[in-house]
Amino acid sequence: MVEHDSRTLKRIQVAKGIHWVEVPEADLRILCGCPADTVKHLMKRGLVRPTERDGVRFETGPNAILLADTLLQNGDFCNMAEFPVLQMFYRQGMILPGHPGNSGVKPLLMGLREQVRSQIEYIHRGKFGLVSAREMMDAGATTAQAREMMALKLKYAYGSIPSPWEFLDHRMVGAGPVEVRHGVMVRRVSVNVFEFEYRGATAVVDLNLGPMDSYESPYPLGFHQVPREYFSIIHSGEGDGWDINRPSMGSILMFQGRIYLIDAGPNVQNTLLALGIGVHEVEGLFHTHCHDDHFAGLTNLIRTDRRLKYFATPLVRASVVRKLAALMAMEEERFERFFEVRDLSPDQWNPVNGLEVKPLFSPHPVETTILVFRALGENGYRSYAHFADIVALDVLQDLMGSDPVGDGMGADLLERVQRDYLTPADIKKVDVGGGMIHGRAEDFRADPSGRIILSHTNRPFTGREKEIGSGTTFGAVDVLIPTHLDYRLRTAHDLLRGCFPPARNHELEMLLNIPPRVFNPQTIMLKAGAIPECLHLILGGVVETIQGDGARGLLQAGALVGEVSGLFRVPAAQTFRTVGFVETLPIPLALYHAFVAGHDLLQGQERIMDVREVLLGTWLLGEGVSHPVLNDIARATGILLSEPGEEIPASGGTHIHLVTQGRLERVLGDTVFETLHVGDFFGEESAAFGTPPLFAIRTVASATLFEVPWEVLRGIPIVQWKVFETSEKRKRMILFRDSDSRPDLRWRDEFSVMVPDMDGHHRMLFEMAARQSAALEEGNGQEVARVLEFLISYTRFHFAAEEALLERWGYPGLDGHRRTHRKLMADVEQWRDRCEKREAFSGEFSGEEFAAFFRKWILDHILTEDRRYGEFINGCRQDAS
Repeated sequence: MVEHDSRTLKRIQVAKGIHWVEVPEADLRILCGCPADTVKHLMKRGLVRPTERDGVRFETGPNAILLADTLLQNGDFCNMAEFPVLQMFYRQGMILPGHPGNSGVKPLLMGLREQVRSQIEYIHRGKFGLVSAREMMDAGATTAQAREMMALKLKYAYGSIPSPWEFLDHRMVGAGPVEVRHGVMVRRVSVNVFEFEYRGATAVVDLNLGPMDSYESPYPLGFHQVPREYFSIIHSGEGDGWDINRPSMGSILMFQGRIYLIDAGPNVQNTLLALGIGVHEVEGLFHTHCHDDHFAGLTNLIRTDRRLKYFATPLVRASVVRKLAALMAMEEERFERFFEVRDLSPDQWNPVNGLEVKPLFSPHPVETTILVFRALGENGYRSYAHFADIVALDVLQDLMGSDPVGDGMGADLLERVQRDYLTPADIKKVDVGGGMIHGRAEDFRADPSGRIILSHTNRPFTGREKEIGSGTTFGAVDVLIPTHLDYRLRTAHDLLRGCFPPARNHELEMLLNIPPRVFNPQTIMLKAGAIPECLHLILGGVVETIQGDGARGLLQAGALVGEVSGLFRVPAAQTFRTVGFVETLPIPLALYHAFVAGHDLLQGQERIMDVREVLLGTWLLGEGVSHPVLNDIARATGILLSEPGEEIPASGGTHIHLVTQGRLERVLGDTVFETLHVGDFFGEESAAFGTPPLFAIRTVASATLFEVPWEVLRGIPIVQWKVFETSEKRKRMILFRDSDSRPDLRWRDEFSVMVPDMDGHHRMLFEMAARQSAALEEGNGQEVARVLEFLISYTRFHFAAEEALLERWGYPGLDGHRRTHRKLMADVEQWRDRCEKREAFSGEFSGEEFAAFFRKWILDHILTEDRRYGEFINGCRQDAS
């Protein structure tokens, strides 16, 4: 739908969180917001389309991208510019020499400075992975392996890995208006809301999602019911990053009824829903490499209450973690809070609970492995090979040239790769996308495998390709070893055990002696206001809860549909509706009542269920947390009442507080930064991050709070993820309180680390940063250089003094603190280098942007890491006295 159209300025809402702004006179086509699969949305709307000029076929599309202010919204990445930038680079030809799409103007990224920097680093990692032999050896490669892989990368990069800044232009959008190009201006109205202006015409884009919204998939998938088999392959994606009708290449491997994903492309949660699978049912992920069409769904797999197993070789894992860390501006170590890492040894069979997997090297610009799986059945081994991404053998031969050994590649590289490609398997899925970095079907014409499936393309197969391999469709299943067991009984037993820990096995079998039931997609299981005839234990699939136009939630395996209304015979407060196919264990109310009464489970159960229902209505715990885990949280939850004017105590940094009634404010000094309503939470800075609380929490209207110990939340990935998202948003509130205020550099007493010498150093840093910002605004080059040199030398002095202090007190986080100091010094020295090149006075940077840069520096270091050591040192002093 066109929402704004004038002769000079046009705006179109493409999808939720994605807009298009076009200014034809200025030759500007701006993509606003770029979550996963954005290019496919643009293609479907005709905003990216084929064209031809001078006999060259290429595509139209955006030439600028406006990034969202926030890293995440409702658990999903807001900015994934890798494929939009690749589309501009290669499919539009904007950086190709002599191409009609290359006008000499670089693709443009704009947004907050930290978002632009994160995106450029993430795109760089997505294009090249690990970028030095040292990084490869740190990840476990031998010297010879690192030399060979680095030589191959350099071949792909035409001799050197360039800085990503060379090919991208950028605009840092701070508080004031910024010129995009040719008189087109953009300014931030509020967080994620921007106004464009050109010759008096304006258009506003809002990149915010609603509280219950998520980014949309560009393609419908229908609904499928997949059986639980002993060893089978479910085909969940045959397209590529440009296929507007199909998910990117991927598969789901089922072994002994357990579900494993092979790669996690965009919208993987929608893929699972279409197949009647909840994220809770996924055992783990096998990962081949870090390109977005195999990587962008990682956050979907965090939306659960346990860490999924992550299987990859150390080199693949290292490149994935570095890309994710760049995208999220987070420490690499945080990855293991979300996934249970299980490293795979390359070129050998790795046991995985009876299944075996062998990763083989795939010559690619990023660290990549192709995977071969096998399992032993009554007729011997059966196998599946998953080959994404691969390179065509003729391309590899050209890359190697006449003297591969001199370039660092082994002389037998081509022979090794060809041998690995022809590894026999019962079923082999192969990337035939073509071009420089994808495979060709012809390389598999002599393949002895039982069945070859061609994949990873967005075009019809040619006749010659059809002679070599088969196609397949979404949801098709290939059974390699059929099952003679009913895995539903095992699942039901495990889930009932989670719901009723005291019950004995023979008592659970009383409930298990009921035939499961399958509900069709989009079926109402229980209407609001009704009393159920039986309860439904969800065995597989996803059920949504609906309460008018308000709160909605998702229930997955282990949840009991209708438990509260059935147990206490009261009308249901919500409507329960299936999303896709859902399998349940229907438990008659009379049997359930007898079971509960026979085990005295009703005692205390009413309070637990009441608390659980409130928790389910919150954003923090209303998705991805199973009923058994919620029951544990409810048991540990306390209640705190607070009256207007009272301040909430910090609780020793051990609890998250959830607002269940009333209204509160987060206050810094005399400034109100945020109003907290029902469903909001606070306390994460001290409980989750170990930082003394910076804000005071003041009650405005009589409030009831749930106090949840962080210890019971710590191991829940989706909670960790949402707490991280909230923490980043709240840091940004300190940086930009509103759209009209510039980031100020005033010292606040609340910033104190309670170590007087260090507070004095920090005050001086603030003062000098304010002078630097003013000098930049005035364009006073001499003053900029003088102040910046002092700021750099004083920062070095301060860091050395701080590290000496921490060493004297035996601070356990000293090594990490030193690493951070090195990175911060590199950042501020980069500012000096750009000033020396006079980039700061060409409109690229301003005093306002330096202030934003410095405040981010302060927020992520002084207000978090430094305040941690302050608490540690003061605790040691108290103990000594």
